Amino acid sequence: MKITQLRNATVIVELGPYRILVDPMLAPEGALPPLRLGGGCEHNPVVGLPVGADALLETVTHCLITHCQKGHFDHLDRAATRWLRERDIPVICTPHDADYLRRRGLNVQPLSRDDHVAQPFLDGRVTTVPCRHGRGVVGLLMEHGVGYVIEMPGEPTLYLTGDTILTSQVLDALARHQPEVCVAPAGGARFDLGHEIIMGVRDLIRLLQATRGAVVANHLEALSHCPVTRWELFAAAVQEGVSERLLVPEDGETLSFATNIVKQR
Repeated sequence: MKITQLRNATVIVELGPYRILVDPMLAPEGALPPLRLGGGCEHNPVVGLPVGADALLETVTHCLITHCQKGHFDHLDRAATRWLRERDIPVICTPHDADYLRRRGLNVQPLSRDDHVAQPFLDGRVTTVPCRHGRGVVGLLMEHGVGYVIEMPGEPTLYLTGDTILTSQVLDALARHQPEVCVAPAGGARFDLGHEIIMGVRDLIRLLQATRGAVVANHLEALSHCPVTRWELFAAAVQEGVSERLLVPEDGETLSFATNIVKQR
């Protein structure tokens, strides 16, 4: 299995013959609206796609969406919608998101159920895990979506948490599935009011302590409302003694995984 970090939550997961584009945000730097009123109302994304992104995208065979409604353009923006539509890429999603995506002209292939039990997925199976995209009043306004535990023959078990804070449901998924690789957001995103809406440093460290597998941190240094830096996150992991299982890839970097083996390129 290979995971290429493109930008923010957008990754390409290589599993056997499949190249799965997850939560694509493909807009140029600064083409999307601000997400906070403070800090000079900086437009998003705050960085462009990495060199070589176009060539990597041309290898994609499928797309996987964790959530996309209620204005979550950082997981499916107009540029990505147009790119997927032009290439007729199969878009896998929950039944909840299927009609929303069909109305945008996409080749939607929804999962058969949305009840958080294992079901067929390509050559293997997938289990959805509920996300909690913030608490309190802000949480009521968010689209919470799902994470995905993907099990494919001959490949490490992969848990894509989606946009979530650390919850009992996430911890239960780690305990039940024992994923060898977990991809989780760590940017500590928050708006002008309210608490974090995804994991930040503290939650990510707790997640590392709750699993024996490798943790790939993303959702970093790409959006104006995500203050956590790669350096800050890795420094905290070193201090807590869990840095040997934390991977914080740069945009454009590819990580290779076999069972109990991690290689960086």
